[in-house]
Amino acid sequence: MFRIIPALFLAFLMSSCAFQNLHRTKDINYVFSNSQAGLPSMDLDVYAPKKAENLPVLVFFYGGSWKSGKKEMYHFLGNRLARREVVVVLADYPLSPDYEIPAMQKSALAAVNWTKDNIARYGGDPDQIFVSGHSAGGHLASLIAVKEDKLEPSANGKKLAGSILLDPAGLNMYGYLEETSEGEGKKYLNAFTDDPAIWKQYSSMYFLTDELTPMLILEGERTYPSIRAGRERFMKRIDEKGIKDVKVKIYPKKKHIPMITQFLWTGSSVYKDVLRFIKEN
Repeated sequence: MFRIIPALFLAFLMSSCAFQNLHRTKDINYVFSNSQAGLPSMDLDVYAPKKAENLPVLVFFYGGSWKSGKKEMYHFLGNRLARREVVVVLADYPLSPDYEIPAMQKSALAAVNWTKDNIARYGGDPDQIFVSGHSAGGHLASLIAVKEDKLEPSANGKKLAGSILLDPAGLNMYGYLEETSEGEGKKYLNAFTDDPAIWKQYSSMYFLTDELTPMLILEGERTYPSIRAGRERFMKRIDEKGIKDVKVKIYPKKKHIPMITQFLWTGSSVYKDVLRFIKEN
């Protein structure tokens, strides 16, 4: 965390001049604190080009080990993708230790459903919504993708156009915590509890079906071993089930944090990969 904050602060300074060509709407409340779901009040930001109309939409959840982060740190991502004709939604979600993973998933689902109901007024197409996230946020995006039946359908019955996972953690949280809950994995129990049934319920790989919408996984070659192992087990299950439309790209020499900070540079190849996937789906 100490390494990423300076880079993201620099990104904010670098991207502040880009606002003039964009509409940036901040702190939109998408979950009210008196919600029956037992969630705290949660806000999101929307970035859209001026005169946007029926553009694809990316709903992004940040990383931070399920315990830290805030949407304001990712202005650079909203700015740069909006300048490439993508409407971007950056959503906060409840964090541990005050909240556990079930509340995080509920909140993430609420953010996507809010987007489906409201994004047209910002120039986004509610029938072309992609979910995305980095690290823990990639985990939340993956849960939405594999549990798409929990989303509200849009007018034509379509729910998601696809998902883009950036170095996602937790794809096999059950297996990881089974091996490490008494050691390095203990730090994640505030979010995932000490109940193995919860670990499995919130491990994306156990909910894969042939109805999965297109998925793109972008991973750093030098990411954490646990992330690589989780992705490999996830893809093994993809193959076992005969699911075809899941792509993986490995970025040479990239570590975990640079998988998100590379979005600071407008010439980065990651934009081509993300935009190509959006265009194709």
